[in-house]
Amino acid sequence: MNATLAMQTLTPRTTEPALETLPGDDVRQIMWRFADRYDLAMIVQAARGVARGPVARLVAAGGRNTHEWTPEKASILNDFEAAGLSAVYFDPAQGGLIEGPKNLALSLIAFELAWVDAGAATSSLAGYLGLAPIHERGNAEQRDRYLRPCPPEQSGTTSTPWRAAFALTEPIPFVGVDTGVLGGKVRIAEWKEGEEPVLEIDKRGRFITNMAVANLVTAAVDSDDPRFKGSCMVILEETDPGTFDRGVPTRKMVHQLSSTRDPAFRLKIPAWRIVGGYRIEDGVIVPNYSHSEVIEAVFRRTRVAVGLMTSAKLLSAVEPIIRYQRSRFRGGEAGQPGSLRHELGLQMKQDVVQRLVDIWATGEASASLGFAAARLSDELEPLEKRKDRAFEELKLEGVRIKSKALAATYPGAIEFVSLASKSPEDRDQSRYEYLLKDDLTQFVIADSLASVLCSACKLWNTGQGANMMREAVSLMGGYGITEDCPGFLGNKWIDSQLEATYEGPEAVQRRQLALTMTNPVFISQFKQWAIDLRKQAGTHPGIGACTLATAMEMWLWTLDHLHTTRDANGHKLYQSNRQGVTFPLADVLCWILAARHFIVDVLELESQGPSQPTVAPGLPGLMQFMSDIAHVQSTRAAGEVGRICAELVFGYNRHPSWTPETCEACYNAEELDVMEGIIAGIAGCAHGVSDVIDEEGNHPQKEGPCVRFGGVERFVSLRTKLDGCLTGSRLAKDRAAESLTKVVIPEALDYPV
Repeated sequence: MNATLAMQTLTPRTTEPALETLPGDDVRQIMWRFADRYDLAMIVQAARGVARGPVARLVAAGGRNTHEWTPEKASILNDFEAAGLSAVYFDPAQGGLIEGPKNLALSLIAFELAWVDAGAATSSLAGYLGLAPIHERGNAEQRDRYLRPCPPEQSGTTSTPWRAAFALTEPIPFVGVDTGVLGGKVRIAEWKEGEEPVLEIDKRGRFITNMAVANLVTAAVDSDDPRFKGSCMVILEETDPGTFDRGVPTRKMVHQLSSTRDPAFRLKIPAWRIVGGYRIEDGVIVPNYSHSEVIEAVFRRTRVAVGLMTSAKLLSAVEPIIRYQRSRFRGGEAGQPGSLRHELGLQMKQDVVQRLVDIWATGEASASLGFAAARLSDELEPLEKRKDRAFEELKLEGVRIKSKALAATYPGAIEFVSLASKSPEDRDQSRYEYLLKDDLTQFVIADSLASVLCSACKLWNTGQGANMMREAVSLMGGYGITEDCPGFLGNKWIDSQLEATYEGPEAVQRRQLALTMTNPVFISQFKQWAIDLRKQAGTHPGIGACTLATAMEMWLWTLDHLHTTRDANGHKLYQSNRQGVTFPLADVLCWILAARHFIVDVLELESQGPSQPTVAPGLPGLMQFMSDIAHVQSTRAAGEVGRICAELVFGYNRHPSWTPETCEACYNAEELDVMEGIIAGIAGCAHGVSDVIDEEGNHPQKEGPCVRFGGVERFVSLRTKLDGCLTGSRLAKDRAAESLTKVVIPEALDYPV
């Protein structure tokens, strides 16, 4: 861009280093912590090749224009397998590529595929989801039988890999209501003495992905037989005797590159197909895992990848929007080459770039939250296995007994969080090392955090992400809702609506958060984060850390207040059925978590960036921009915290009315006149800030006396402090918006439109 023209763009101008280019893989590898993982870098490249090659060409050719499962759509499954994406889920012994936990790898694949089309990402994830119950809770026999034939070139009796589907959702009216409501039934069809029982499964599914190609289905069912106790998940094969009806295609308007159907099953299967196995107690079959225990282990991992699919949409929208904004007026008489109008187009005006800043900041924050949750899931997986072994050694059985044993470790876990925040010189190092080696303590710490982050990622990334995708489409004008919109933004906007309901609608995530965010081990970590943010604000004053720390303090105060206070009718405020209280508080926690993890990732970039030759030259401008949009996001999060917490603290009190009792605290006009002679100016001050009753007993024309702040003075102080913490946030937004007028982008997208 001509230097003279650049100086005319937006006011006020800044002299800080500016963003030079859009962040590339080298930056993302640092921020999302896989710079030292060559295997993950190769997986990202493989997924990108499929997404921006065959998937993008299929979308551009109109592949989304039908809900039918076509040969062209089916071909992308072969592309996944050829690129090695279908083998990532499995261990090397099963034909896979990566040893150990793979949540980060699967999340990166979903992110890359959703960068172009979420339906393709769903097709990739659906197979993993169908096998996840077996992987997470299946016994050795089940894992050996069903996981080995699934990776490419590992199939046993078939020429192509087995493919799986996951059937939890029930038909209407149960669809999306509650994962505990099951219409599917299991009963004992035959049970000969000394032989394996034969089960009859009657299951109808709704909105089941991968059904057009599935060879096996993991399905949730409930007992319909007194000889069978509770619920479970079972494994169904297409060759089982009975009816394996794939159903008709769902007439959906989104995720068209995935197969979605409403299947029906009425099959007879051996009892060993119960996921995780079973035992016999007093002549009754008792599954080792209920269906809820299985899906809890599954969803806490797979939900993260779905949340990151929406993050990919937001970040993928940045480049097409910038290109559209700059080229909007080119070709007209007033937009000749060399003119400001030709160089910047719509970016001559502040509105469009500031709105794009909000989109970009949301995308970064949601990606930071999602990839943090994915990494945490990888850390949690081996801890969970060690926890299970510890329970076996202690011979602990039953959910209540195990929960009680874990609760007993809470004091040690909280102590460890405190010790870990101190330097080795300032802490009891022997106690620290003891707790570090204690499997149950470390599991409780990681589990308390994962239980919150996974639900928060799914709730906030998809919910707020869908809102911001609408904003992204609006920035493209009418072009945004056309089939040839660059970046397929219209498709991505409508796809994001479905992602908010996948693997449990938003109410399910909020309910989960309402239960887990009060865990004392999580709260101890949350408090430590706030302390750390205060310290980081001292060294990085422009990143929004201090603002967010104050918002976190306000959230904690509000949580405690709601636990100890009743409403105007004398009812408890914080309780499971009081979703008007718990759900909003869960929502604002998600805002905090996303902003906090974004700040942490920006600081990681500053720490590791100088050692990367491809990052270091442009790091000053990149850090300025990332710090500014982190500040913008922290400010937005703080605003949401202030608004919601104020509603919860004050909204359940009854407003005072004009009664003799409430008027006792009001000023009397005659008394004020007398006091004016003693304290000059008091009458004017009283009229300005308080309620004054005149000589005839008349009061101001309003609902009642102003609300007093007895008992919530600390909240009022925090609210005032939080407002002051917003100082400088709009300057940060101005700088970030200005950077968007200077950043260099490629001449064209690297995939067809």
